Amino acid sequence: MLNNIKQKIYTTDNLPSRLAQWRFQDKKIVFTNGCFDLLHYGHIDYLAAARALGDLLIVGINSTESVQRLKGNHRPIKDDITRQHLLASLFFVDAVIEFSEDTPLKLIQFIQPDILVKGGDWAVENIVGSEEVLAKGGEVKSLPFVEGYSTTAIEEKIKKKIKD
Repeated sequence: MLNNIKQKIYTTDNLPSRLAQWRFQDKKIVFTNGCFDLLHYGHIDYLAAARALGDLLIVGINSTESVQRLKGNHRPIKDDITRQHLLASLFFVDAVIEFSEDTPLKLIQFIQPDILVKGGDWAVENIVGSEEVLAKGGEVKSLPFVEGYSTTAIEEKIKKKIKD
């Protein structure tokens, strides 16, 4: 079972052959990205909705160093391997790939998804990689969040519990 999960974790070295196979099969590739530190219901709902837009879902995940630059040294709470395996264990996630830059632009250019997706706090025109995807005839979508679910909220709740 763990081997099936590990097979869904890719690098820029082994993803190209898989992408070529999926494209040969005329699969519609959806891409999204994020830190996915403390996986919660909001993430599950979002990722399932993203996958429903196409045939395959590739999730780009920020490396520890990238998360720290974006969120501060207190994050991520979970290590890279754990975050990658949790995402890969979801049946509606077809591939997970880590990136170390602050944005997934290079990864988006590398993958060239048919559909680029981000969460509801992103306007389509502000989504990193939107120009590149649209220029190749792809789609860019902003999906709504499930209110009340966020890693920051979980983190604050834990801090409050410890403090009390």
